[in-house]
Amino acid sequence: METTDVVIIGAGFAGLTAARELSRRGFNTIILEARDRIAGRTHLEEHLGRNLELGGTWVHWTQPYVWTEMGRYGIAAIAAPEFTKAYWSVEGQHRSGHADELMDLLDAPNQALLADARKYFPLPWSPLTNPEVTDIDGLTLSEAIDRLDLSEDQRQLLRSFWALNFNGLLDQAAYTQALRWCAAASGSWQLMFETCATFKIEGGTRRLAEAILEDSTAQLRLKQPVVSIRQDAERVHVQTADGQEITARQLILAVPLATVNDIDIQPQLSAAKREAACRSHAGRGAKLWIKVKGRQERFVAMGAEDAPLNFVQAEYIDEDSTTLVCFGPQAAAVDVTDRAAAQQILDSLVPGLEVLEIAGHNWVDDEQSRSTWAMHYTGFLSESLAELQRPEGLIRIAGSDIANGWGGFIDGAIESGIAVSRSVAQQLEETEKADLGISV
Repeated sequence: METTDVVIIGAGFAGLTAARELSRRGFNTIILEARDRIAGRTHLEEHLGRNLELGGTWVHWTQPYVWTEMGRYGIAAIAAPEFTKAYWSVEGQHRSGHADELMDLLDAPNQALLADARKYFPLPWSPLTNPEVTDIDGLTLSEAIDRLDLSEDQRQLLRSFWALNFNGLLDQAAYTQALRWCAAASGSWQLMFETCATFKIEGGTRRLAEAILEDSTAQLRLKQPVVSIRQDAERVHVQTADGQEITARQLILAVPLATVNDIDIQPQLSAAKREAACRSHAGRGAKLWIKVKGRQERFVAMGAEDAPLNFVQAEYIDEDSTTLVCFGPQAAAVDVTDRAAAQQILDSLVPGLEVLEIAGHNWVDDEQSRSTWAMHYTGFLSESLAELQRPEGLIRIAGSDIANGWGGFIDGAIESGIAVSRSVAQQLEETEKADLGISV
């Protein structure tokens, strides 16, 4: 049986960051990753003649953790050009205009919906600072939108906009989650939208993940799914699917929330943790890349909130083709391998485009993810977040799904990895001092 100071399960950005922090403080650290690659729910891969981000992509200067890491490793941000055209649908009718027209239509509804963002979240990275948050955490985004005095056109556009942001359905989506995103963007919905879809990492997400890993002395072991974890008062015992056993002084579980219960953990995690993991979150939608014929104007398109793809933007414009990135609220409604189906879906959003190729990854059917980015259900913030962040003996959970700030983004994963590694290091150092008879 192998022994080490820390075992980290998961080599996404949270796990990689925690491994770097701990190994650089002198702790022997092993990362066990079930996939054959690092970077979790980000994945840069060659498709359609270029490197495409199949998962998480965007970063922003409002996101302090990822921006700091990019600066640390000399990695620049690449800004997308401005949109010039927009398409949208209202009550089944196609409309088009300058991109500013669509933003103007969304402005007043979003201003009304998010007016209290800074009131409820005056310190966005301490989301439970204001106790009044618990008063509204049971309110769904659907209910919050329905309370607004909006025209039907405005209501439909606003619902589609937030189905995009949640990458899921709005019937259980937490209004507090929308407020948290806006508060983290200084209370500006326009800045929030810019944060979500403007700046990418030069060289791709893989470049940053590799830079963090290379700055670490942790041992990375790929294709090592963990099947069981057993802890006693002094040690955590980990068993992998191929029968390896590792004993550690501390363990970090840096996997998507939806997969936490897949591992046999004894003694069991608290009922609240298990219930939160079982419920997971609303991010269960689709991301699809579509290459179309011809050099297109840089456009953005929004469809009905329940359309298979309700958002499309022209991301790469070449001489004889244009590559679109598209999102929809339900992964089951989009076959990422069916070009004919993609053509039919695209026709309903932007008529006249000819689909050449498509590419994507179904993250919801992926057993190592079972979700896309974290957008929480009602009650999560007030009932589950603090409990998920609370250590359970020698086990701590980490990841973007339980971040305080930009949850659902790379930034949130790095934030969580840093916070958990600090807690683990402190516990290890206190234990060492106690073993030496030094008062702590």
